[in-house]
Amino acid sequence: MTEQTVVILKRGREKSLLRHHPWIFSGAIQQIKGTVHPGTTVAVMDMEHRHYGWGAYSPSSQIAIRMWSFDPQNNIDDNYFRSMIRRARDKRTPAPDEKGVSNMQRLIFSESDNLPGLIVDRYADYLVVQFLSTGADYHKDQIVAVLHDLYPDFNIYERSDEEVRNKEGLSLNAGVLIGKPPPLLLPVTEGDCQFWVDIQHGHKTGFYIDQSTNRQKIRKYVRGKEVLNCFSYTGGFAVAALKAEAQRVINIESSAVLLDILQKNLELNRLDISRSENITGDVFQVLRQFRDSERQFDVIILDPPRFADSRRHIPKAARGYKDINWLACRLIKPGGILITFSCSGAIKTDLFQKIVADAAQDAQRSVQMIQCLTQAVDHPVVLHFPESAYLKGLICRVW
Repeated sequence: MTEQTVVILKRGREKSLLRHHPWIFSGAIQQIKGTVHPGTTVAVMDMEHRHYGWGAYSPSSQIAIRMWSFDPQNNIDDNYFRSMIRRARDKRTPAPDEKGVSNMQRLIFSESDNLPGLIVDRYADYLVVQFLSTGADYHKDQIVAVLHDLYPDFNIYERSDEEVRNKEGLSLNAGVLIGKPPPLLLPVTEGDCQFWVDIQHGHKTGFYIDQSTNRQKIRKYVRGKEVLNCFSYTGGFAVAALKAEAQRVINIESSAVLLDILQKNLELNRLDISRSENITGDVFQVLRQFRDSERQFDVIILDPPRFADSRRHIPKAARGYKDINWLACRLIKPGGILITFSCSGAIKTDLFQKIVADAAQDAQRSVQMIQCLTQAVDHPVVLHFPESAYLKGLICRVW
């Protein structure tokens, strides 16, 4: 960079960079020297002009800079993106397990792969990409060119339609970048399961890839059991439970469209659909109806959408998590199993455990934690970036 733009941090605000935390908030900036535009790369220095690396500048976001690299010798160019994308690919070479091989996988996980704001998921022969930060969006053409070069046999489809882009001052975009448009429903494989995925309109990039490991782990708890599957989406846990010979699975989802895909997924796996029941409705209301009718279940799965987008939403989110877990504890037979999740990054693991414990106490039930769950290994957690550990879950026995 011949004319580098330099961001000077306030005294003491470089401490997080020494720990290699990749976020710099707007309040930490003392001065900007040079011309800066949204997404451009800036040199980050302290008051003594010590150089800490390179980051992407975002004037609209509270996170003003997301660090690309902590090496001042790096250049943020085609070679950088090629090196990081190749490294992410090599870390995720698929390996067979006892259930088979998946053709659905997260290939790039944002800051965890030194590519802040970039998500790349594979579904069969499609790469679904999200550019969720100003820096990632600024380098979109470079990134897409590298992806096409490293994955020449794949179509590339953009799903940059997450509302988080509004915080970055970016418009929402979706559509084909390279190759052909995807079908309305794309068939994918996960071990011994198959799923139809809507990569054009589905949540996130189309499916909850982060739950792949947990779909396997719940199997040993459901055989011969009646399972209540809340926030069922398109049936990831429903298919896994019926594959594991659950006696019956009741799915609750607010969208009839998603339940229609769930039904197609049961048929795709040649499962006995008479052992499944689908309920279109609000989970909170349906659980209260079950409580009022004194209905009980052997296993309850709670996998709600994100309740908290930021710290200011934590109190409201905590009330929501407590409410559904309180209802679940009321509905589980003595000795039954509660499998409960939170994908809200702002809700930390210890807080989530406390919420579930308080819910059980209010329901006058005793709860024993059997296992802690987290996101799949293709969503790696970077220890110096705890925000990358967003999905947490508990398997509990309720008495």
